[in-house]
Amino acid sequence: MGLAKTEIFTDAQNQIAIFAKAFGHPARVAILQQLFQMDSCYCGNLVDEIGLAQPTISQHLKELRNLGLVKGNVEGTSVCYCIDKENWAAMKAVMGDFLDQDLPENEDCC
Repeated sequence: MGLAKTEIFTDAQNQIAIFAKAFGHPARVAILQQLFQMDSCYCGNLVDEIGLAQPTISQHLKELRNLGLVKGNVEGTSVCYCIDKENWAAMKAVMGDFLDQDLPENEDCC
């Protein structure tokens, strides 16, 4: 398999692709939605809330942490998760700029 060759793209293009990965699986979307519903750090069992196996939830949480959108703190024997508000705001700005692009309405294409 070839290299991704991410170095040939701009920083903005790479950042958009990285952030878009968070939405590339419905389990990650469900986890983010659950964390937003809590409006605070969530220390409960996401397995019960999402309905997937613990290793699967852990894998998706790890990906969301690597992307910087979720952070976790150990409290006793459990880990509490929450949205990283600063990184979420940065992602919204980058993705908003990208998604707000429009074609001129007076031009017909194809």
